[in-house]
Amino acid sequence: MYLFDSPNFLYLAILIPILIIINLLYMSWRKKVQKSYSDTELLNHISPNRSNFKLNLKLVLESFAILFLIVALANPKIGTELKSINREGVDIVFAIDVSKSMLAEDVAPNRLLRSKRIISEIINSLSSDRVGIVAYAAQAIPQVPLTTDFASVKNFLQIIDTNMLSSQGTSIDAALNLSVNFFDKNSETNRVLILISDGEDHDDIPDALLNLISENNINLITVGVGQDSGTTIPIKIDGRVDSYKKDSNGEVVITKRNSTILNKIANSSKGEYVDGNSTEEALNIVKTTLEKIDKSEFETSQFVEYKQQFQVFLILSLLCIISDIFIFQTKTSWIQNLNLFNENEK
Repeated sequence: MYLFDSPNFLYLAILIPILIIINLLYMSWRKKVQKSYSDTELLNHISPNRSNFKLNLKLVLESFAILFLIVALANPKIGTELKSINREGVDIVFAIDVSKSMLAEDVAPNRLLRSKRIISEIINSLSSDRVGIVAYAAQAIPQVPLTTDFASVKNFLQIIDTNMLSSQGTSIDAALNLSVNFFDKNSETNRVLILISDGEDHDDIPDALLNLISENNINLITVGVGQDSGTTIPIKIDGRVDSYKKDSNGEVVITKRNSTILNKIANSSKGEYVDGNSTEEALNIVKTTLEKIDKSEFETSQFVEYKQQFQVFLILSLLCIISDIFIFQTKTSWIQNLNLFNENEK
């Protein structure tokens, strides 16, 4: 595995083809000027030791010198091994509602984007915890397994939308059931489940499922987004509202946040309900709750011992420059005697 400290330097490689083009133009111009003063035979007679091969060789060396120098500036690093390291933290699973009702814009910019922002801000406040994501509508699917790679988690978070599940509706019990089994059963790390939804679920949550959360020592935090008064669900085309979602009778659907069911779920499992309409307030409450939970030690694997390799490319660049300096534009006598490039032909 490898990476570059400053990959932007690699764009300087465009200088190499520019250098070659300039050199070709110069050689063409020089040839025309030479022809204007003398013909080829006279020029060969005047400068019998002139070597076109070495001119091209010097260009190749200069190109490689620039290339190696650019790679050295980018500072390539290579991970030499995969090591297991011990870290302290908690396992956090985010269950995010991706049903169509999350497109309602009673909180800016809409419920789904507000939910993703809350998750992103919470991840930014973490240090050595493991994070996973479950997405759900009428069914739940795993999105990101538990990992300490927060950058990857946030990348996957960006692509979550309401079109990722064909079956619509909101099934909180499906999300809870999958999330409970999402944690590492072999790990004794403390567990936190953060369920983010507008709570618009018309089914009762089985008591057995709520008991399962407590039995697995999962700290549950429910976050409600949206207004209890309700609003419409816009259908947009090219970023503009074209119409509003309607039911089977042709009536415009009004979606309301059901904070009651989210409160019930939290209270039944000795968890906590958070109003997600204020991102800052929700973030502070979640952070305070997480700080109260004891961090446990867990083992994780990752590439470590990245070794800097810029020295190798710097030496190669220096060798190319030195070689270029000591290669003259005249023919080498012992190579000329071998006649490898037919330079003795008259």
